[in-house]
Amino acid sequence: MHEFKVRRGQLYCEQVPVDRIARAVGTPVYIYSYKTLLDHFRKLQRAFRQVDPLICFSVKANSNLAILKILINHGAGLDIVSGGELYKALQAGCPPKRIVYASVGKQPEEIREALRVGIFCFNVESVPELETINAEARRLRRLAPVALRINPDVPAKTHHYIRTGTAESKFGIDVETATHLVLDRWDEFSSMRLLGFHLHIGSQITQAHPFVRAIRRVGALMRQLQRHGFAMKWLNLGGGLGIVYKDERPQTAEAFAKAVLPWITPLKVKLILEPGRFIVGNAGILVTKVLYLKGMRGKRFVVVDAGMNDLIRPALYGAYHEVVPTSQDAPERLSRLPRQSSHASRGLPGRARPRTQLYDVVGPVCESADVVARHRRLPRLEPGEFLAVLGAGAYGFTMASNYNGRPRPAEVLVKGSRYFLVRHRETLEDLIRHEVVPKGIFD
Repeated sequence: MHEFKVRRGQLYCEQVPVDRIARAVGTPVYIYSYKTLLDHFRKLQRAFRQVDPLICFSVKANSNLAILKILINHGAGLDIVSGGELYKALQAGCPPKRIVYASVGKQPEEIREALRVGIFCFNVESVPELETINAEARRLRRLAPVALRINPDVPAKTHHYIRTGTAESKFGIDVETATHLVLDRWDEFSSMRLLGFHLHIGSQITQAHPFVRAIRRVGALMRQLQRHGFAMKWLNLGGGLGIVYKDERPQTAEAFAKAVLPWITPLKVKLILEPGRFIVGNAGILVTKVLYLKGMRGKRFVVVDAGMNDLIRPALYGAYHEVVPTSQDAPERLSRLPRQSSHASRGLPGRARPRTQLYDVVGPVCESADVVARHRRLPRLEPGEFLAVLGAGAYGFTMASNYNGRPRPAEVLVKGSRYFLVRHRETLEDLIRHEVVPKGIFD
């Protein structure tokens, strides 16, 4: 359960009214709940407590330093996919021995830096990458710890853009190639230490059976290699656990652990998990302000100040995000959120229940795809009111851009009755900070 609830007719994040933050900080603004973040992390810790996993939060889901540091301070490691994320992980204070490094395109300089700081493991995606890591480790006279990312060719029921465990995907190494690589060629990689295998079959997966199929396939490979003397110590199960955006019924952490642990424990390996969305997805919202109301050919549009550059998921994936007004003037939508007060469901004294209308909520970006939400029934809105886009904590700000010359939004973290600015809103000067107009080009 997340900590965005209705109290006294207002949407709160923990103990702070969302409207108060929006007025003080401006919009668009991402708002995160400290308690929700930690609650979801602890759910995974409890669910898998019998195997004491290394839980490496996926930095690509949300890379704000404050978010990372909170999780690190409570025992999390980090899953990174670039040299930039390695830099942020170290800036957040993550011990290198709790960092795992994925990505199909690691560059030599990124590999060298990861070796220098002593990360826990590289998740290797291809034979050429393995050869590059081996060469860089040899130059530095280091032993590179690696896990081979296995592509088990297991489809998961999710959007095809975030399905990563099938033969058509660019990710990982097929089972046959991995078998040949370890049994017949491993002597070529003298600067490597093989820790085990890595799986990641996709994102926003709501059922356990694709994970079980993938574990069974990699488990058979591990047992085969163990018979040939290779000691497999670790299995990295990746991430991908789904959350509720609309009407999904995702598995709980406990149900997921109950489904997969019977297949993992016989392998006698230590476990790594790489959750991102599960921890931070419902711990964040995007708050936006109504700019204009527009009617055209029977359709009604709410034009807001947050666009696809701020939250690209609806445009990129056709993703659904619940949209709710932040004030008592919208009890129909607020009624779908958890309540903390028995008075929250009652209208303000002497106030009539507002009528609802069907709207498309659209942003200001000059693209037809810039639609936050289609066909949503909302109360009659007025310019200046605030709307909250729920479930925006994962892959929200990290995928934001400056398209259309729009500065990226601020980020705020709420803890109890206090809120903290954890990223300043970008300025117009930030838009040109790294650009250069050479004088000689006009000669």
